[in-house]
Amino acid sequence: MKLLIVNGPNLNLLGKREPSVYGNETFESYFEKLKINYPKLELEYFQSNVEGKIIDKLQETDAAGVILNAGGYTHTSVAIRDCISAVSVPVVEVHISNVAAREEFRHTSLIAPVAAGCIFGFGLMSYDLAIEFFIKS
Repeated sequence: MKLLIVNGPNLNLLGKREPSVYGNETFESYFEKLKINYPKLELEYFQSNVEGKIIDKLQETDAAGVILNAGGYTHTSVAIRDCISAVSVPVVEVHISNVAAREEFRHTSLIAPVAAGCIFGFGLMSYDLAIEFFIKS
């Protein structure tokens, strides 16, 4: 099974950005661990700070499922929400931090209503939990 992991804006700074919130590990390092932990899966990773590039990637994927951490676009992007509604691939929304315990503007996800599910607050393990959803679905 092929799964696509898409990270949005500023997630390229993991390991450097607000380590008290996001931890000290880069996503690239964590992605290598995911590939080792799930050797039977074909995992693909894409990160962009650009909304349109994220939409293009979602539209062109041939993956069985998408794990999406849209970062700040979660709360602002009608375009990404509409894209998820338009594609047939299931999308699981993930966040590293507990967005419900953060600033009020982070409490509303435009993506959640069109996602297969949402996982947040478990650090980088949120990605593992999303992978487990796809394995067991």
